[in-house]
Amino acid sequence: MKSFLISDNKDTWVGMKLAGIDGVIVHTRDETLAAINTALQNKDIGILIVTEVAMENVKAEVMRMKLERKSPLIVEIPDRHTGPDFQVKITKYIEESIGIKL
Repeated sequence: MKSFLISDNKDTWVGMKLAGIDGVIVHTRDETLAAINTALQNKDIGILIVTEVAMENVKAEVMRMKLERKSPLIVEIPDRHTGPDFQVKITKYIEESIGIKL
């Protein structure tokens, strides 16, 4: 299973790309929904990662998708533009997901 990123900015996309996670950059609500729908059709994607800013415009649709679908797991992550404690949030998410304290 693969992870896939939907990001609103290039910085997060590049960081995830360096970690081996493919993804796309979106700027509008329509682009975000199209990227999510494309990712949902790919059976190889087990985790769909969406940045907070990208999620803002499609939150209701994504919540409905989460209730209706078992996979992929859709997670919302902060990016470097969402506040001063972004690194703390990302570190916490990583620690919780892999079970290792960083």
